[in-house]
Amino acid sequence: MSTETPSSGTEPPADQTAELLDRIETLESELAELQSEVDDASNKMVIIATKGTLDMAYPPLILASTAAAFGYEVTVFHTFWGLELLHEEHSKNLKLSSVGNPNMPVPNLIAALPGMDRMTTRMMRGKIADNDVASIEELIEVSLESGVDLQACQMTIDLLGYDEADFYDGVTTGVGAASAFQEMQDADIQLLI
Repeated sequence: MSTETPSSGTEPPADQTAELLDRIETLESELAELQSEVDDASNKMVIIATKGTLDMAYPPLILASTAAAFGYEVTVFHTFWGLELLHEEHSKNLKLSSVGNPNMPVPNLIAALPGMDRMTTRMMRGKIADNDVASIEELIEVSLESGVDLQACQMTIDLLGYDEADFYDGVTTGVGAASAFQEMQDADIQLLI
């Protein structure tokens, strides 16, 4: 009993075989290039930060620095009150609003009393310190060191009468909504905070 496959006599001509082998080699090379591009492509995240209270300063900065640590290219576009996070002086004095916050352990009637925002802000700052949570300033520093592009909306800068010198070193100024929109369009993840 023979183990050889009998020839059917229909083998392709040598020139067709060579052509097929060349085509396979070309396709394998193209596939390797595409795989390399996919492997090299960075994931991109864009966050729009619109709030300037102490409790709302943390989410965009924590998410941005964490995503950067995982290799994401991250942009945070700060507009309206979110611009306060990048203002070097104002970011150190962010307040917590107790009125209308359903998770505050203070009823709205009491939260509306004079001085309650100061008290709840002091309580929150105490919890932040007691739990060794990074300050806003530290999170901005970590974000910038991680390559996060912290952008300040130019229209809001003009509206609030700020100057570029008011912001932390490394903050990108002069950015408009059109640029933010283009960044979002190209991003894998878009968040509005």
